[in-house]
Amino acid sequence: MSGEETDLKAKAPHDSAGHRARLRQRLLDGGAEALADYEVLEYLLFTALPRVDTKPIAKDLLARFGSLAAVLDAEPSALKQVKGISDVGAGALKIVALIARRMARSEVREKPVLGSWQALLDYLTIDMAHLTVERVRVLYLNTQNRLILDHHVGDGSLDEASVHPREVIRRGLDIGAAALILVHNHPSGNPEPSRADILLTQKIAEAGRHLGIVVHDHLIIGRDGHASLRAKGLI
Repeated sequence: MSGEETDLKAKAPHDSAGHRARLRQRLLDGGAEALADYEVLEYLLFTALPRVDTKPIAKDLLARFGSLAAVLDAEPSALKQVKGISDVGAGALKIVALIARRMARSEVREKPVLGSWQALLDYLTIDMAHLTVERVRVLYLNTQNRLILDHHVGDGSLDEASVHPREVIRRGLDIGAAALILVHNHPSGNPEPSRADILLTQKIAEAGRHLGIVVHDHLIIGRDGHASLRAKGLI
């Protein structure tokens, strides 16, 4: 045990077992909404730090990152800057984020995307809203609008230097896609499309029209919500 963990252990309340039992019972009786965000983190850290008072650590995490989602999306190196979080604690938090992503992804893969739009938005928000770099993806769909490929195009600004309209469409032709949805995130948090976002989307849509691939939408994901270029009448 590190000196830091020893100090935290020394500060743990005498009734820690009783406190954890009461927290667990509230969770079992009332579901996730029965716990505050800091209590969710506190509970997650119980097994990773069994002899440590995890409440102050949980509160410090929220103070540093701002929200439960941001904590779970944070890089391990950033998590470990919070007093009391080691590789073990960071791993306990990151496994929950991984489970959330896989659950959301399974919802998207099991149904036609256009008929489960909220599930798609939930998946993309979980996966991209808190990224600190701009990431571009293309979701390729078959004739039933089911996802056949979630293609990570690259990281960086969305422009023709990094995303070539003809290459996007050619990849779709290679895998037999009938349609696609463009996706990227704005690390600033504001999902409003830029002029470059709009122009590139229109070029890809035009290239797709000539070759029989429909561009259903371009979704921009941010911490403050999402934007749909289709809903804005820009495609």
